Amino acid sequence: MSVLTSAAVTASERMSPRHKLILTLLLGAQFMLAIDFSILNVALPVVGKGLGFGLGQLQWIATAFALPAAGFTLLFGRVADLAGRRRMLLAGMALLAAGSLVGGLAASPAMLLVGRVLQGLATAIATPAALSLLTTSFPEGPLRTRALGLSGALMSAGFTVGAVLGGVLTDLLSWRWAFLVNVPVAVLILAVTPALVAESRARDGARLDVPGAVTVTGGLLALVYGITTAGQHGWADPVALAALAAAVVLLVAFVLVERRSPAPLAPLNVLTRRSVSWGNAGGFVAFATETSLVFLMTLYLQQVLGFSPLTTGLALGVLGAGTFAGGVAAPRIMGRFGGRATLVGGLVLQAAATAALLGLGADRSALPLLLAATAIGGFGNLVAIVAFMGTATSGLPDGEQGLATGLATMTQQVAITLGIPVMSAVATAHASVLGGVHAATLVNALIAVAGGALVGLFLRRPRTPGRS
Repeated sequence: MSVLTSAAVTASERMSPRHKLILTLLLGAQFMLAIDFSILNVALPVVGKGLGFGLGQLQWIATAFALPAAGFTLLFGRVADLAGRRRMLLAGMALLAAGSLVGGLAASPAMLLVGRVLQGLATAIATPAALSLLTTSFPEGPLRTRALGLSGALMSAGFTVGAVLGGVLTDLLSWRWAFLVNVPVAVLILAVTPALVAESRARDGARLDVPGAVTVTGGLLALVYGITTAGQHGWADPVALAALAAAVVLLVAFVLVERRSPAPLAPLNVLTRRSVSWGNAGGFVAFATETSLVFLMTLYLQQVLGFSPLTTGLALGVLGAGTFAGGVAAPRIMGRFGGRATLVGGLVLQAAATAALLGLGADRSALPLLLAATAIGGFGNLVAIVAFMGTATSGLPDGEQGLATGLATMTQQVAITLGIPVMSAVATAHASVLGGVHAATLVNALIAVAGGALVGLFLRRPRTPGRS
């Protein structure tokens, strides 16, 4: 009997050829969407000069993408549950191709911003759909953990790869290829997906919670806009304060609406599960700190050491290698130590590596320290992200996977969007660029270690069955 059981377990841990094709397709879609957030970051001065953006307008190239990507993710995650996850993935890919074409052919700032908005909406539509298709295509257990590990590795590495690819395309070809490179990949995914991926949707007959959708989407848009504006103009800016106040009102209204709704967009019993709430809290810290650290290191490499966009991108490629290694190793670490210990350990390792970057100086002698610390920190960050994804989507029925993955994707998008302006505000408060980078790096490390401590304290296994 033990031999039969062992054989069954071994078989359950193997991916069939079809599983591998589905995994490749869905991970390719997610990786491309992750790249889009950062691919223009190192090219912003070149884009601004080419299209006539003023210095103060450049941040809108990133914000035009981030607002819809963060604000609409939870809504479209639930729409994917109801209307069909494959259908929403295809709709997102078609919109991505259109937005990338518009941005790549842009002849004015307005046209480029329209392309970025369409790309952001495409991300909000396709990312939770692809992630929920991943979780519903693989049964909970070793196969899903492995798939989520690779997904987390590529989603986080995509931010770094975007910086590298943006620098290469800008220096060797044109910044327009940062948009146009998406078009053939999106078309390929549109052609292949119907043949490989089965349609998947919730079967509970629930209808879309429109009041909940309006309040949470409005609240998230106001929150992202308010913090982005505060990062640019200061925390006393009246527009930023008004946006943040509106965000508080709308998000409180969302909670009240969800309590009374017969078919809530985000059931409070799901949101209050410790695995969901603290898993997402850990993921928020991981994404906000590491992506904003990429921004800080870009600032250091270009403005302190005087590196070009291409050299900056290549230097950050070491971080990308560390994140990929972390994503590959994380499922085994998680299988041995569990989600809570893995999430905490990843954040603590990331915090230690980030703190080491306080040794960076005004010359290039500390460059080996930067390369080693970012690689180690990237490894820890991806270990934490895989644990976050596994924890935040585990123990839920297939009908709620769109919600769970929508929450996880929203956490990622909001964290990436908010981390950069907050760290930018800390950095620019100092007279020198190097002093600002040091101050923001210290804050970054403290946030990571505090996040690990809170997750370790509150993300505990239920003491009795039925409790979360």
